[in-house]
Amino acid sequence: MLGRTGSGKTTIARLLLRLYDPDEGKIRIGDVDIRDLKLDELRDRVAIVTQNVQMFQASVRDNLALFDPDINESKLMSVIDSLGLTEWIDGLSEGLDTVITSGGGGLSAGQSQLIAFARVLLIKDPDLVILDEASSRLDPATEQLVERSVRRLLEGRTAFIIAHRLRTVQRAHEIMIVEQGRIVEHGDRARLAADPDSRFYELLKTGLETLTTDTETVES
Repeated sequence: MLGRTGSGKTTIARLLLRLYDPDEGKIRIGDVDIRDLKLDELRDRVAIVTQNVQMFQASVRDNLALFDPDINESKLMSVIDSLGLTEWIDGLSEGLDTVITSGGGGLSAGQSQLIAFARVLLIKDPDLVILDEASSRLDPATEQLVERSVRRLLEGRTAFIIAHRLRTVQRAHEIMIVEQGRIVEHGDRARLAADPDSRFYELLKTGLETLTTDTETVES
């Protein structure tokens, strides 16, 4: 999705997580009304990664697994390897036992995002990922690693992506443009990009920054 601040993008994300329910209409995942799902079942199927990743005064291991004792070493290392994080973990002073200060002091924005991606795969196996991508604050040292991890995280899943760079928009299969809580344009990204009459075409021509510094895309 694309839209100016206040257009309703964040509201849609909150509705998908049932932080509140719509006054009218229904929201379905597949053919199931999300109000027919138990909250814990819904939130196992829908995961969100925001720009502000909560870190605890604890080891990297505990921050990855969120202190869950049922996540064994084998599963932890499998996810770390699948996201391409092994080299980064090995480069830490004490590996997985390296202590992170409260609030993530000492970690870059990119490193915090990598931990958040791993949490999604360790704690749950969602069908839908809402990704608030922090690429506007990304440090060059972790940019390529974050891009690889995003691809792995989204494999076989539908994603709503809050993007900050044209690269992420180009990754999306479909685009929605939202204004005042309404979808005013929706369609295949390539088709809209080639249509001079589309709003998306105009945004690409003039630059996404003319719409907002905080844009969203949809990928499935």
